[in-house]
Amino acid sequence: MKDNKKEYLGRGRVSSLKRKTKETDIEISLNLDSNIQSKIDTSISFLDHLLENFAKHGLFSINLKARGDIQNGQHHLVEDTGIVLGQAFDKALKDRAQISRAGYFVFPMDESLSFAAIDISGRPYLDFEAKFNNKNIAGLESSLIEDFFIGFTSSIKASMHLRIIKGRNDHHKAESLFKALGRAMHAACETNKKITIQSTKGVI
Repeated sequence: MKDNKKEYLGRGRVSSLKRKTKETDIEISLNLDSNIQSKIDTSISFLDHLLENFAKHGLFSINLKARGDIQNGQHHLVEDTGIVLGQAFDKALKDRAQISRAGYFVFPMDESLSFAAIDISGRPYLDFEAKFNNKNIAGLESSLIEDFFIGFTSSIKASMHLRIIKGRNDHHKAESLFKALGRAMHAACETNKKITIQSTKGVI
């Protein structure tokens, strides 16, 4: 019996790259128009979980393997993962032709509520407001979530405003934020044939 489930494989908006330094070794492939399940392995399980949710709600397919000198702490690995993910988006979006460019979403997860707004403008900027109750969330240093977004924003070259509006449970707060960003990114990356370049300058 044939499986009637069809998988859509986007063509064109894909990228792959490797980044190896003395501190980290990261490899990624990205498809902006695919519903194939992502495979993410950063060696930090909760970061994997957050990125899987980002990909699921953004309708992106991400294959990512990242290793780093976590014996010295998680900072290098988390920040560099954000940098490489941003670079993959930057490469896949090419000249930004026909994309909506901006998107936002407010995502509720039980008692938590998060907001994400993004403008893929070519100008990196991050406004991040989030408070966590604990220094560690399921094995991930909570202070490094902002560092991840600093790396991501700088390499995708986008203006990003992220807020955890309310919440009690740190897990829920972090997850709602990544889900909100996934939805906002999907809206920003969505294509429209009526658009050439969504800027009065003619370039992004």
